[in-house]
Amino acid sequence: MKNLEGKVAVVAGATRGAGRGIACALGEAGAIVYCTGRSVRGKPATGSRPETIEETAEMVTSYGGQGIAVRVDHTQEKEVESLFQRIADEQDGRLDVVVNDIWGGEDLTEFGPPFWELPLDKGFLMLERAVHTHIITSYYAAPLMVERQKGLIVEVTDGNNFGYRGNLFVDLVKTSVIRLAYAMATELRKYNVSAIAVTPGFMRSEAILEGFGVTEANWREAVDHDPHFIASETPLYVGRGIAALASDANVSAKSGRVFGSWELAREYDLVDADGRRPDWDAYMKEIGFPNYERLKRCDEEFYSYWVGLFDEV
Repeated sequence: MKNLEGKVAVVAGATRGAGRGIACALGEAGAIVYCTGRSVRGKPATGSRPETIEETAEMVTSYGGQGIAVRVDHTQEKEVESLFQRIADEQDGRLDVVVNDIWGGEDLTEFGPPFWELPLDKGFLMLERAVHTHIITSYYAAPLMVERQKGLIVEVTDGNNFGYRGNLFVDLVKTSVIRLAYAMATELRKYNVSAIAVTPGFMRSEAILEGFGVTEANWREAVDHDPHFIASETPLYVGRGIAALASDANVSAKSGRVFGSWELAREYDLVDADGRRPDWDAYMKEIGFPNYERLKRCDEEFYSYWVGLFDEV
C-alpha cells in the first residue's frame, strides 16, 4: 500500500546500509525521497565503498516512489541550508519526513583500547560526523514542518538500551542521538511534529555481507561462521518500520522514544524482504545475553521516567 503517496522525505545518509534501506522503504510506500550523502558516481567519499546516492535514488524509484539524489556534506551548514531551501522551492514548502542516518564512523572506530588510549582527533571527528550533522539537518528541516504543523524526524541509532557499546565515542554518539530525539520531541510537541529514535537489529548491510564473504542471496551460509547471523535482517526491514511510523496518524504518541525494528514489525505487522520477521530482542533473550534482563529493566524504568516528564511539559 502506498500510504505515503505524495509525501516528501529526506534521508540524510542514504548512500548505503540502513539509509539506503529506509529510502527504498519510503519509496515503496509512495514517497518522494531526497537521497543525500557525499558519494556520487565517479567520486566516492568513503574509501573503496562503491555505493552512491544516485544508485539509491534509482532504487527508490524502482520501488515505486520518486528518488532524487542530492550531494550534501551535512557537516557543512550552508550545504544543508541550500538542500532544504531547494526542497521548499520544489515541493511548495512541503516536508513530511526527515531521517538522520549519517554515521561516517566506519574508518574511525577502534574496539579494545581504553578511551584514554584512543586518538582524540578520530573521536571528535566521529562526533562531528554522526551528531553535529544530525543537529544541523534537523535545525534546517524543523521550520518547514513547524510551518505546516506536521512532520516526523527520525534519529537512526544502534541499540535501544543503555548498555555500553564498546567504544567511548561510539557509545556517546549512539546514546546522544536517542537523547536528541527526546529533546526535539519535547520542543516540537506543541507544533504537532514528532521526533523518534529507531534502531535496526543485526543488519545485513553491504559491508557486513562483504565482510562475511556472502551476498543477500546466500547470506545463510555465514551462519556457520557466526550463529547470531541467523537473527539478522536486511536494511529494508528498519525502513519499513519507519515508513509505518510516517503513515501512523497517532505517531505523536511515540514521540521522544526509541524503538527497535523488531518492535515496529510486531506492532505494524511487517516482514523483511524475504518474508521473515527477525526479532533481535527476542533472540538476545533466548540465548541468554549477559545482563539482558538488567538492561531491559533499567531501560523500562528510565523510559517511564522520561515519558512522565514529557507528559508534564
